Amino acid sequence: MSHWIDIAALDDIPPRGARLVKTREGCVAVFRTAADEVFALDNACPHKAGPLAEGIVHGSAVTCPLHNWVISLETGLVQGADEGQVATYPARVEDGRILLNAAFIVATKVA
Repeated sequence: MSHWIDIAALDDIPPRGARLVKTREGCVAVFRTAADEVFALDNACPHKAGPLAEGIVHGSAVTCPLHNWVISLETGLVQGADEGQVATYPARVEDGRILLNAAFIVATKVA
C-alpha cells in the first residue's frame, strides 16, 4: 500500500518551475510543467550533480543549469548525445495539492 505525502499546493510552484523537497534520504526536485503536470526526480544531474530544481523546465524536460544537459521529466533519462539517468519518483496532483509517494522515496536513496 502506498503512503502519499502532501508537500505543497500546485500553485506554490509556478508553471515551468520547480521546488526542492528535502527528505531524510536526500533532496527531490519537484517540477510543474506548463500543462500543470507534476514530476519528481533526484535533484542532482548525472553529469556533475548540478541542481536540477534550478534548471529550466521546457515541455516535459529540464535543462541542468550547470552544463545544459537535458533530462526527461517522465523517465529521468538524459536526452541527446549525452548519457545518464536520474531516479524518478511517483508524484500526483489531487484537489490542487501535490503528493509524493513516501514509500518509494524511502525505498530508494535519493541524491
